[in-house]
Amino acid sequence: MEISIVIPLFNEEEGVQELLNRTTAALKKISEHFEIIVVDDGSTDQTLDLLLKYQSGESRLKILQLSRNFGHQAAYTAGLEKASGNFVGLIDGDLQDPPELLIDMYNKLAGGETDVVYGKRSNSLKLSRRSILSVWFHKLFRKVSGFSDLDNVGNFSLMNKKALHALLSFQENIRYLPGLRSFIGFKQDYVDYERSDRYKGASKMRMGKLIALSSDAIFSFSKIPIRICLYLGITGIIVFFLAGVYTLIAKMAGFALFGWSSTVLSIFFLGSIQLTFLGVIGEYVYRIYKESQRRPLYLVKEYFK
Repeated sequence: MEISIVIPLFNEEEGVQELLNRTTAALKKISEHFEIIVVDDGSTDQTLDLLLKYQSGESRLKILQLSRNFGHQAAYTAGLEKASGNFVGLIDGDLQDPPELLIDMYNKLAGGETDVVYGKRSNSLKLSRRSILSVWFHKLFRKVSGFSDLDNVGNFSLMNKKALHALLSFQENIRYLPGLRSFIGFKQDYVDYERSDRYKGASKMRMGKLIALSSDAIFSFSKIPIRICLYLGITGIIVFFLAGVYTLIAKMAGFALFGWSSTVLSIFFLGSIQLTFLGVIGEYVYRIYKESQRRPLYLVKEYFK
């Protein structure tokens, strides 16, 4: 098998036909020996039925049906573990990432000079809250993680078997694949592209899920949040030490002000710092707890191949 493409889908009945048509056409320009592994991540609409119908006319389509919705990153991992191609690609199912770009990615990889090629978005900043937040997240993640190659970069990529095996060697349940892909190293390159709007329908990644994914990315790859707590604590100690010195001097000099406002503000300030510490520590403890459970990342209901 020359190339495998993994596509996770969740309730994408409106665009699945166009997605498969374009992906199949692009892969045929690379090689006749390919497979498309679509991971049905617990869809409740007609997505699975449409996939099975398409499969009846295209045997190179394989369908991995999960027992429920396990999430974007888990669905990708499920497909990657089934891939058998010399080159394995990841692409979202909303057609914002053009399947035709896989040809350029393959051409870069085929020469053997690089191990991973990812798509770099050149028009991420659009006049929508979602897009602006996405841009700011990528900039923040690049800063706190130390990975300079993750600005305006998502899952869209193609890699060889060496890189794939390295990526699949990670065992954590809470994962952010673009970060792991950068972490493995190897020789990596990119192709610029214009990211399109969704082909049809509304995004299935709601704001809450995006925030959760962003938190997983930051807390999994950075110690900055806990360092901020440390710096805030040190700052609080210095401020209140100086405030204590000032109070003693004021009392001895006889010009200390009486009142409860300073006391209440001090209590609120200290309380907010403590709650911030607990929140940040709680995020890390929660992730340690999830990893210690060792639950399966996903469960397969059926594999149609």
